[in-house]
Amino acid sequence: MEENIRDVIMIGAGPSSLAAAIYTTREDIDTVLYEKSAIGGLAAITDMVDNYPGFPDGIEGLTLAGHLEKQAERFGAHIEFGQVDAIATDGDIKVVTVDGSDVRAKTVLIATGSDYKKIGVPGEAELYGRGVHYCATCDGAFYREKRLVVIGGGNSAFQEAIFLTRYATHIDLLVRSDIRASDVLQHDMQQYIDSGQVTVHLNTTTEEIVSTDGRVSQVKAIKDGNPIAIDTDGVFVFVGLSPNTGFLEGSGIELDEVGLIKTNAHLETSIPGIFASGDVRSGATMQIASAVGEGAAAALSIREYLDNLNR
Repeated sequence: MEENIRDVIMIGAGPSSLAAAIYTTREDIDTVLYEKSAIGGLAAITDMVDNYPGFPDGIEGLTLAGHLEKQAERFGAHIEFGQVDAIATDGDIKVVTVDGSDVRAKTVLIATGSDYKKIGVPGEAELYGRGVHYCATCDGAFYREKRLVVIGGGNSAFQEAIFLTRYATHIDLLVRSDIRASDVLQHDMQQYIDSGQVTVHLNTTTEEIVSTDGRVSQVKAIKDGNPIAIDTDGVFVFVGLSPNTGFLEGSGIELDEVGLIKTNAHLETSIPGIFASGDVRSGATMQIASAVGEGAAAALSIREYLDNLNR
């Protein structure tokens, strides 16, 4: 059975695990990554990354993800598509269930990141892909010369709304309370507000997404206590992220109150030999640069763990 046991299984193929794989494979640590959707994670569907060190003019998220993927594969990382359903332990060996089959490894790195939060109003789930979206770079081009509603008041909402101005004739930005976006993004947005292309609605809570003939046609909301209705061709929701940790139920891995994975100073979870890094980790800063750094740090901790295991 020994030859069937990998050195490390990495769950997720976003920036954090790809960076970790670069480090582990360069040291001849047998490494396989399992990804259930898109390689590069949320970074791959981010229009432009302006704050990643080394790119003074910014870099497209898809391009950055592609560079990380190629570099990891150049050193020997194996990237496979598959959904991880559970993690268990068998003595010192970790058992990862992928698409119903068990894969065994000496160590595991969980870097599953986070997913877009939903607002949970009528019409949101029913109209997903038919006018309700969570990725501007994926779906924005469908709305050339159309009206849009963007929901959210943080960095992602402002960044994605600015991106959507290249397509939409007008954007209504619905902010539940106060604006939380950075001063830089607010400054960038101001030109679109001044031109009338973007209208910001503060203290506005979305109540329902309405359809006509199976497509989004209107958003109903409460603004300053009064009901309003905004005609629109599409809705983009950017209200934060939720951790992808549902598959850890029953694993014994300790999570915090919002479902993020707790780790120690070595990025090790409550189960020895299982590590976590990036946006899925409690205390993470939700930045690509820090996720990459945590991936590198986790790789070094994995190497140390394997060295001690093999003594």
